[in-house]
Amino acid sequence: MKRRQRIIWLSAIALAVIIILSTIVAPSTKINAGSSYNRAPDGYGAWYAFMQAQGANIQRWQKPFGEIEIETKPVTLLQVYGDLVTANLYSEEIEWVEKGNTLVVLGVKQPTTAATFSTNQKSSFGDIKIDTTRRHKNSKSEQEKLGDRFGAVVWERKYGAGNVILASTPYLAANAYQGEANFIYLADLINKNNQKILIDEYIHGYKDPDTRQKEGQGDLFSYLAQTPLLILLIQIGVLLLLLIWAKNRRFGKAVPLKTPEIDNSQAYIQALAGVLQKAQSSDFVVEMIGKEEKRNLQAKLGLGTTPLENEILLTVWSEKTESNLAELESVLKTQLKQHRISEKELLDWLIKWQNIHKLNTKTINIPN
Repeated sequence: MKRRQRIIWLSAIALAVIIILSTIVAPSTKINAGSSYNRAPDGYGAWYAFMQAQGANIQRWQKPFGEIEIETKPVTLLQVYGDLVTANLYSEEIEWVEKGNTLVVLGVKQPTTAATFSTNQKSSFGDIKIDTTRRHKNSKSEQEKLGDRFGAVVWERKYGAGNVILASTPYLAANAYQGEANFIYLADLINKNNQKILIDEYIHGYKDPDTRQKEGQGDLFSYLAQTPLLILLIQIGVLLLLLIWAKNRRFGKAVPLKTPEIDNSQAYIQALAGVLQKAQSSDFVVEMIGKEEKRNLQAKLGLGTTPLENEILLTVWSEKTESNLAELESVLKTQLKQHRISEKELLDWLIKWQNIHKLNTKTINIPN
């Protein structure tokens, strides 16, 4: 294999390894579930478009929760998690809510119950389709917003001037429920006070340019520095440098390759055989080889190399070998036909000549 081809193959292998490792170590696509950018059944792209069409004051939030303090007026923050989270709030979240803001969290982990997985919950907007058996048992300080005899699916807590709305399902108004009353229900749930609505995309990995810059993700190298890919790329770079330094061979003195000697006679015979095969000149092959084989047989029988009649050769063969004449007669007759034969017939004819010479070697006793 040529040096350039080897480098191409090594590069292709390295690229394949990077792709495979990227697939293995890449974060789960579950993080995209619940995102307003997601058009899949578990996304909220359709509900976000629905809210925009209704003229709601809604926008995507792509910064950490701590930076939401810059909003001077009370706002509503909607968080839709792909994986279920606990209902416990951080102190900074409680302090923020107490100032009059609203926090809505969809996808809060609750115990499963004996409820049917798919149910239609009654509301003033019609049946709300719910696909989960998880229910919440309300405390005295909580108010059920949506539920059944097994517990609450959506409930509310009061903190100072604000409130927190929680749901045991992350799919309350997912794309899969277009056409259901779920869209209208969620819109009314979080928009009662006509506050500005922020839908949290930061938890789904979406960050605005300023945030990426602050977190050291402003360029490709900074991003790679925080992932295992950087170590992999460094290792591949070192390997390629070693291959280039070694000129793609083992360390040591270069050993020149020996040029194989060419047998001109053999090459000529092979070339001639190829030409005859393509021309289908089996009759010519039978004629030339037959003459040579007959001459060799005569010499072994002590008859010299001058061509003799087939009858004389058969008679002497019978006298000196006491063998059946059928096989010798067969090969001699094939030569007399002088017409093309198939490749298989040609091979059978050559095998018969070999058998005759073997028998001749074993049985002929030529006097000195």
